[in-house]
Amino acid sequence: MVLNESITELLIQWSHGDESALEKLTPLVYDELHRLAQHYLQRERENHTLQATALIHETFLRLLEVPQIEWQNRNHFIGLAANIMRRILVDHARARCASKRGSGEHNLPLSRAENIGSQPNWNLVALHEALEELTKDFPRKGKIVELRFFGGLSHEEIAEVISSEGTKISLRTVERDWEFARAWLYQRLGETKNNEYLT
Repeated sequence: MVLNESITELLIQWSHGDESALEKLTPLVYDELHRLAQHYLQRERENHTLQATALIHETFLRLLEVPQIEWQNRNHFIGLAANIMRRILVDHARARCASKRGSGEHNLPLSRAENIGSQPNWNLVALHEALEELTKDFPRKGKIVELRFFGGLSHEEIAEVISSEGTKISLRTVERDWEFARAWLYQRLGETKNNEYLT
């Protein structure tokens, strides 16, 4: 709890222009960002050209480019970092797929995602596009998927993040929205059961 409070205070200082706060913040959040990066990369092919450290560095560079943010807390930071990591990997996957176009690679069912380490990373692109569509129609539900699946946050932490952004939400609502979003994504991606990707 003390660590989370320290991170929150440093985030607030950074958002108010204190560059020294970023230097203090980096080692405190590095392990969490490394966990996120590994979480993403374990779903990618084994010979992925992006490594966790490079993904973290690119994420930090993009965070620095984001206009002044009024940080709420650690979970707010992790949620945005997860969003940025997802977009970096999607951009990377799209570039790779474009270079491989015509090589016979194809989209894989999400139920085979546990084996994605040995497969091309089309799944991330398909999931990203479906999530963008879900978010357009159901913004809060899309946010919950992003925080849960991509950010690794618990339902309790998700309720805290969304509530801190100005929309009070209960734990039960988060759980209901998560179930709705999973069902929506299964249908959108042509997969209705035996899916290990969105657990």
